[in-house]
Amino acid sequence: MEIRINTLTPELFIHLYKSVGWEPPCIEQVRTALNNTLATFTCYDGNCPVGMVRLIGDGGMSFYVKDFAVVPYHQGKGAGKCLLEALECYVKECKPLNWTVSLELISSKEAVAFYKKFGFEERPCAWDGPGMFKMVR
Repeated sequence: MEIRINTLTPELFIHLYKSVGWEPPCIEQVRTALNNTLATFTCYDGNCPVGMVRLIGDGGMSFYVKDFAVVPYHQGKGAGKCLLEALECYVKECKPLNWTVSLELISSKEAVAFYKKFGFEERPCAWDGPGMFKMVR
């Protein structure tokens, strides 16, 4: 598996997004999102793209994991692990050594165990409130 950073195109984004059964936004919206993303990570098995994830945030205190998708036939084969490890390494390299930052995401129910293996905690948790979001249309 190979991870390529900041090479994700709108067309490839839409292809990978659809591969997991999600309904993608229009290509103009994807292009705008990618232009405003801190970093993208695309996983390749040989020349075949098999997964992606975006990193968004303020670059100082909060980073958000978004659009994490691995094509179904590659799930459970290490692509997700490679993507998440590359993303976390990127964050560690971008921040000053003495800074602590928040790495956040909203998980599907099926992916909770995967994220827990990498040290993510479920929300709600004993010491804080639940993760929340609102879709604005």
